[in-house]
Amino acid sequence: MTTLDWWIIGGYLFAMLVLAVYLGRPQQTEREYYLGGGLPAPALATSILATQCSTNSLLGAPAFVGFAAGGGLLWLQYELAVPLAMLGLAFLFPAVHRSGVISIYAFLEQRVGRGARLAASGCFLFFRGVATGVTVYGVASVLALITGIGYVPAVALLMGVTVTYDVMGGMRAVVVSDVLQMLLLVSAVILSLCWLAPDLWSHLDDLSQRSRPLMNDWGVSGTSNYGFWPMLFGGLFLYMAYYGCDQSQAQRLLAARSDKDLHKILMLNGLMRFPIVLAYCLLGLGLAAYALERPEFLSDLPLTASGAPNLNLVFPAFVLREFAPGLAGLAIVGLFAAAMSSIDSALNSLSASTLEDFFPAPDSASQRSRFVQSKLVTLCWGVFTVGFSFGVEHIASTLLESINKVGSLVNGPLLGLFTIAILLPGTSSRNAVAAFLCGVVANLLLWQLAPSISWLWWNLAGCLVTLAMAAMGSGPSALPRALQTLREANPPRSTRAALLAGFAVIMALLLITQGYM
Repeated sequence: MTTLDWWIIGGYLFAMLVLAVYLGRPQQTEREYYLGGGLPAPALATSILATQCSTNSLLGAPAFVGFAAGGGLLWLQYELAVPLAMLGLAFLFPAVHRSGVISIYAFLEQRVGRGARLAASGCFLFFRGVATGVTVYGVASVLALITGIGYVPAVALLMGVTVTYDVMGGMRAVVVSDVLQMLLLVSAVILSLCWLAPDLWSHLDDLSQRSRPLMNDWGVSGTSNYGFWPMLFGGLFLYMAYYGCDQSQAQRLLAARSDKDLHKILMLNGLMRFPIVLAYCLLGLGLAAYALERPEFLSDLPLTASGAPNLNLVFPAFVLREFAPGLAGLAIVGLFAAAMSSIDSALNSLSASTLEDFFPAPDSASQRSRFVQSKLVTLCWGVFTVGFSFGVEHIASTLLESINKVGSLVNGPLLGLFTIAILLPGTSSRNAVAAFLCGVVANLLLWQLAPSISWLWWNLAGCLVTLAMAAMGSGPSALPRALQTLREANPPRSTRAALLAGFAVIMALLLITQGYM
């Protein structure tokens, strides 16, 4: 990297801090700090997209599509269920939005009881806190390799800026910076695709085996966790749980100014995520074609601990190899942007759940004191994630994998718990928490007794078991009441039509690419 590249990176990071100071000045209350004070729907939708299209995706998707054994455009199957999940949330989430809560888990206390709120919030704080620490470690490690500055300076640079603008600017700074960062990220990807287009065109036949996006597998034989059917049905429940029941995502939905804005955010997420992920995947094919033209490219990559080339670095290695000074700095800024957009929202949401769910404001608390406490709790979570990131390399990889898998055990039951609160208000806290635990136990049994079944099915199984147990405890009137609530929800026809059309277009594109049509 040249001096010019470093000036561009430094200028961008400094601009983020100035922006946070400017955006944070009007904020006076806890609600403004966590919900942004009336942000427009397109900005909130873009912020969610930026969080999803993080550094892990920007590095992992091209490596999987272009180079991983058994990889290819199968990555696109991740996107099958997103529009349908947004449609499901269009029916369910307005009730949560109208409740006026800051922490989504406060809605559980309103409808079910405090036990349900603390159980759900505790799960979120544990899994999201650990996951954010792992993200900091992974992203800082990559940035250290790319820039050559070492791990500790990379953490200090990345988290120093991210935590500072998060503390100073709150949700408004998170959202506005995410919009800017998304523009930078997409620009870097499009510029790279234009650069790689000639190589990709000349090697389309050589990459034909990586161009099939569908795998007709039910995910029950142990051959693959990511077949078409588990990705469609299990993915539907996974994405509904993630977007609708995880504070780091749902907080942007709670910040919507009205039900109309809420439906617009869901629709934009359902329609715009696929084109961005498709661009990531085409970037992977383009980099594979680039490597075919230049065999020395892969051998020049930094090595992993096992001595193999680190394929996750193919995109930044290409940028540093081919882009002129200045352009390379802009592309690396895109990597910083992707990293910061995935971390800033996590810190803000961890702070919101901690303060709102476990340290509720007493009657004597002033708005000013709660506002200051919000910033302090955000800072504490930033310090925790940085500290945890230094211990990640000493934790066995199998333990990290287990943490991720255990997190998937609760997604479906958590969605079931929120569905109970929305469709069956008045269910006792004891009954709801017991149903939630039954869903978790059912998934544990699947994990231990049926290891060949894809973990994506756990999201469906855990949710259905939770709902079934709650319905049994609520008596024969449960199902009619739930159906009546769903009928009354009825999102706008335009939202339903757009999301269904989005799913149909994605499915048609995948089938055409597969060669079925």
